[in-house]
Amino acid sequence: MADPKGFLTTPQQHAERRPVDVRIRDWNEVYVERSLLPIITKQAGRCMDCGIPFCHNGCPLGNLIPEWNDLAWRDDWTAASERLHATNNFPEFTGRLCPAPCESACVLGINQAPVTIKNVEVTIIDKAWENGDVTPQIPERLSGKTVAVIGSGPAGLAAAQQLTRAGHTVVVYERADRIGGLLRYGIPEFKMEKRHVNRRVEQMRAEGTRFRTGVHVGEDITGQQLRERFDAVVVAAGATTARDLPVPGRELQGIYQAMEYLPLANKVQEGDFVEPPITAAGKHVVVIGGGDTGADCVGTAHRQGAASVTQLEIMPRPSDERPGHQPWPTMPMTYKVTSAHEEGGERVYAVNTTHFTGDEDGNVQELHLVEVEFKDGRFQPVEGTERTIPAQLVTLAMGFTGTDQRNGLVEQLGVELDARGNIARDGRFATNAEGVFVCGDAGRGQSLIVWAIAEGRSAAAAVDAHLSGGSSALPAPIRPTDRPLTV
Repeated sequence: MADPKGFLTTPQQHAERRPVDVRIRDWNEVYVERSLLPIITKQAGRCMDCGIPFCHNGCPLGNLIPEWNDLAWRDDWTAASERLHATNNFPEFTGRLCPAPCESACVLGINQAPVTIKNVEVTIIDKAWENGDVTPQIPERLSGKTVAVIGSGPAGLAAAQQLTRAGHTVVVYERADRIGGLLRYGIPEFKMEKRHVNRRVEQMRAEGTRFRTGVHVGEDITGQQLRERFDAVVVAAGATTARDLPVPGRELQGIYQAMEYLPLANKVQEGDFVEPPITAAGKHVVVIGGGDTGADCVGTAHRQGAASVTQLEIMPRPSDERPGHQPWPTMPMTYKVTSAHEEGGERVYAVNTTHFTGDEDGNVQELHLVEVEFKDGRFQPVEGTERTIPAQLVTLAMGFTGTDQRNGLVEQLGVELDARGNIARDGRFATNAEGVFVCGDAGRGQSLIVWAIAEGRSAAAAVDAHLSGGSSALPAPIRPTDRPLTV
């Protein structure tokens, strides 16, 4: 194990963030570069190497956390990278973007601060790239089988990489102009710089994966054509149907879905625009939705020079401590202050938007809200709490309701949907259509990046078994019926 007394002698310490007044002037990642290196071996040494490591239960990937904690503590970074990659194709993504359910399940966290697993993970992979330990894994022989993967988010990329390494010829179709899905155009640069995506794509190209960008499956090429051209099809197109807000004034200009707003800021960083077509500069901004996507909108608005930023959430403010009805090792709903929230703005809880009003030109100017309480099974307005706040740019970050059905792909592939609007699948990620599989948010609904990668890896094993007519040597960490260790 790591330091046998580490959890007793070493306090928890996180990566250092750059000063707010500095970081909101650029789009670089918020953390001080290399700030983890002086502290990370001691932090890894806090791992107790538990007899039953519940961190494994918290992570759907089955990450070998105590093993690579011990190797990091011993400064054996090459071996740590090997252990990390044994279960995770893209630890630099999860190490930056995952909310770390593994840390909520850490045994040390029962009565003190848990091991900073996420920080150890990202240090291992960053050093692996720096040391040249991440290299293409080119298959020794090709199977002669072909697979189309629809979507290049974390689920699609994981499935594609696993299937390529198994010797199949894989083509990834992406409707955007660049590979990455929400990693590319949904996650702001200050949370993850896109160079991390770029070098993984180059690794996959070197392994043999082929990429086709700017191809909208369902329009540019039909689902039926894919089924005819390929031996198997993997749908990893995400759950991209955004939840809307049907209230009076929704038609006013200046009200956008978060995924209409965020990608444009990323395109500026890619060099496509000098200024984004939708900007918060000088405006009173309101973000509706209190989750991670809402926080991304908050941080983006700060960097664009918003006059003010207000984030609204219909749920009451979470508690600072783990609630009694969400015991260890579940992932609790607690109050979080992200890097974006550190940068300013106001967070308003237990409120609901009643309507918008605008100016004579049809631009939104005000948002009208009311406080709510949960009673008789639904949120009900509290009389006398109505008020108005300025709103010249509104972003809707209220989650997603299922896979996109507007392009005809669902009908063309002949796949069925479940009651939640996701593509239905059996215990081996197979749809009702022969040779068509589904993984990630398209099948399970909006979820975490670790679940997307885990599903991509598991679906790849199912496809490999289907193509070989038997079993697969590829790892399958989860089943479609698995659920996160949360309440």
